[in-house]
Amino acid sequence: MIAQIDSKYYTSKEYLQLEEISETKNEYLNGEIIPMAGGTTNHNKLALNFCRPFPLTINDQDYDIYMNDVKLSIPEYQIYTYPDIMIIEGEPSYESNNSTIVTNPKIIIEILSSSTQHYDRNNKFRFYRSLPTLQEYILISQSSYYLEQFVKQDDQQWLFKATEGEDNHLCLKTVDYSISFTNLYHRIKFDTSN
Repeated sequence: MIAQIDSKYYTSKEYLQLEEISETKNEYLNGEIIPMAGGTTNHNKLALNFCRPFPLTINDQDYDIYMNDVKLSIPEYQIYTYPDIMIIEGEPSYESNNSTIVTNPKIIIEILSSSTQHYDRNNKFRFYRSLPTLQEYILISQSSYYLEQFVKQDDQQWLFKATEGEDNHLCLKTVDYSISFTNLYHRIKFDTSN
C-alpha cells in the first residue's frame, strides 16, 4: 500500500513493483509517483454509458475497449497512467510481456473533472500525442452536455471539434461508432463543481 509518497525519485521498475502491491492506483511521471484521486459517480456512469453499447454496435470491427484499470506506458516521457477509456485496434501491444501495461491505444477518452481538466487538456494530451498509434482523443464533460474531440490528420496536425447540447451525438472518426448525448449522459445529474 502506498499511503504517503515521499518526494524522491523512483525508477520505473520501483514504481511497477510498488504498484503491484498498492491498494490504490498511482501514476508515474518521470520519476515521481502521483496518487490518483477517486472518481465521482457521474464520472463512472459516463464511462460505463460510453462503453456499454460499444462491443454490440461495432459489428465485426477488430477493436476492444478498456476502462480505467489497464495501465498505459508512454515511453518518450517515462509515464505510466490509467486513461479512463482506451480503444485498441487488433491485439494489445504489451510492454515487456506484461499484460497489465499496453502501448498501442487508437483512441483515448478522458472524463473531465474540475481537478484534472487543465492537465487533461494540456500536458496529458501532449504526452498522449507521442504515441504513434493514437488517432483520436476525446474529453467528456461531466458538468454539462459538452465534449471536445481531437482527430489526428495526415500532416500530424490535430483537428479540434467541440460538441455541445443535449440533442447531439459523439461520432468517432477513426472507428465506426456513434452514441447520442441522450445515451451518453443517461442518468447523469449535473454538478457544476466537477
